[in-house]
Amino acid sequence: MQIKSRIRTIAHYPHEGIMFRDITTLLKDPVGLRATVQEIASRYKTMKIDKVAGIESRGFIIGAPVAYELGVGFVPVRKKGKLPAETRGRDYQLEYGSDRIEIHVDAIQKGDRVLLVDDLIATGGTAEAAAGLIQEMGGEVVECGFIIDLPDIGGRARLEDQGLKVFALCEFEGN
Repeated sequence: MQIKSRIRTIAHYPHEGIMFRDITTLLKDPVGLRATVQEIASRYKTMKIDKVAGIESRGFIIGAPVAYELGVGFVPVRKKGKLPAETRGRDYQLEYGSDRIEIHVDAIQKGDRVLLVDDLIATGGTAEAAAGLIQEMGGEVVECGFIIDLPDIGGRARLEDQGLKVFALCEFEGN
């Protein structure tokens, strides 16, 4: 089953010249959704994974069922101010400005082997910040897993330059 064929491309969204890769068409397709979760989970079945961390918000949609399939816990990586208990956070740069992600202080234990999941890797800024936060909390990022890689934008290379392993189910050229 080709997952890439179930992802819709929307031209010039949110800005002129951008080719937006929309996974909602993949998610609404029961075969596509199941295949996506199973393909990601099967990659990690033989690895020791303690937690799956999903980046807000589409990383939740894939990360939670992957954690379920692996029989491990799920950790939400959220935007600033969204988690109710004490958090640790990390700032990161956006194209225009900065943002902050946070994780509950009790979510990652020292030595936890963590799979970091999101829908798409573009510039890699959010994933780099999330991986750094997990490491700062004592966790080991086993791999960063994505549905889509946009290799021309450079996020994969950015994460690999940080010593992180990266996996994606499919790639789309361009932006």
